[in-house]
Amino acid sequence: MTDLVAVAHGTADPRGIRVVHDLVREMARQRPDLPISLGFVDLLTPALPSLVRRVTTDASDAVVVPLLLSSGYHVYVDVAAEARLYPGQVHAAGALGPDPVLVDILADRLGDLSRVDTVVLAAAGSSDPRALADCETTAKLLSERVDRPVRVGYVSGAGDRLPKVLSRTPGRLAVATYLLAPGFFHTLVQRHAAPHPVTAPLAPDPRLATLALHRYEGARAVSRLSALSSCA
Repeated sequence: MTDLVAVAHGTADPRGIRVVHDLVREMARQRPDLPISLGFVDLLTPALPSLVRRVTTDASDAVVVPLLLSSGYHVYVDVAAEARLYPGQVHAAGALGPDPVLVDILADRLGDLSRVDTVVLAAAGSSDPRALADCETTAKLLSERVDRPVRVGYVSGAGDRLPKVLSRTPGRLAVATYLLAPGFFHTLVQRHAAPHPVTAPLAPDPRLATLALHRYEGARAVSRLSALSSCA
């Protein structure tokens, strides 16, 4: 069985740490047959490189699944570096988003929008334009889902900052938090968005665990096809 190495962005907030561990525990509950471990790309241990090194000493192969909502630096650099370091043994899955599952969770968090004209999607942000494009795709899908305009505001990185987006958006607003777990960024979102209603982060939700496992299976399928092609 191919090991699953889940990787998350670290946080100093104990609530966020607890939520990420709960997510991985839910993944294990859904797939009790699967060896699953958790590492981090920042702040917390085990760091991804040391975890992958440990896993590859025992496992024949592994898939690294980013518990990240968009594909940015950590996906294209940190995760990709591990796959390059162990060619044919470590495989990289894609980020969780964009995906209709995330949109469903966002819509559920928003609830009744009968008194809301526009939704602002509050995201962490990134210096990588591909990550920003992922967020814009999520906003488009959410707009179709809730039948309201959805604009994106970021709390870091490039792109339009959340306070500016809120200030220039007329009408009655609701802020959809596009973050995985509580922490520094969610606190910023709440501070910037007051007095508008702000949703909770996406986790915990069993659908996130199912989505992460789907990313794992997708990467496994690609690796098997690649192995067959190289043998042909």
